[in-house]
Formats: sequence, C-alpha cells, structure tokens
Amino acid sequence: QVQLAETGGGTVQPGGSVVVSCSASGQTQYNCFMGWYRQTPGKEREFVASMEPDRPSKYANSVKGRFTISQDSWKNLFLRMTSMTLEDTGVYYCAARRCGSPDWNYWGQGTQVTVSS
Repeated sequence: QVQLAETGGGTVQPGGSVVVSCSASGQTQYNCFMGWYRQTPGKEREFVASMEPDRPSKYANSVKGRFTISQDSWKNLFLRMTSMTLEDTGVYYCAARRCGSPDWNYWGQGTQVTVSS
C-alpha cells in the first residue's frame, strides 16, 4: 500500500503562483507513475500533469507553460503553478500508479487551491 498526503495550496490572486506538494509513504518502490489531478464542484476530476522516470512529463493543454511537475526521490511530488487564473480553482489530488497498472492505484485526500481577487 501507498499513502499520499498533499500540502500547500490556499488562496492566491489571479496571475499569482503557488506550489502544492505530495508526500508518498509505504511501498513506493512499486510506483512507476505519479501525477496531479484537480476537481471543481459539478465537474469530473481532470488530469493536470504526470511524470515517470526517464520520460518527458505530461501536462493538460490548459496548464502547459504555466505549471511544472517535479519530484524528489519519487517520494515527494510537487506542482508549481504560475500565472494562475480563476479556472485553476479546485481541489488538487496527488495520484500514484504501480508499474504495469492501467489505472491510478492511490490517491491523496486533496488540497484546496482557490484563485480569487
């Protein structure tokens, strides 16, 4: 099992920046992918960014050029968000996927990010 815990977020003004972090514990050695999703009320959870060893990171079109995903020893995952807009408001979830799994296996509890003036 893997446990994921997000921190960071909060309220940021339009055009501002914020970093959310995710700490992974447990059997992390079996993870091949880590990523970020977000969800706003009334909408389905949507992909934001993901990364895997030795491959380019992937981003949703809506965040390309503004968000950057990074990791530290594959136990800490970060999402730096810049030039934020009102549409970036939502609950941001960290996710991890085991090697060979077609689906994301583990999710964090989420952290709220609100873009507001």
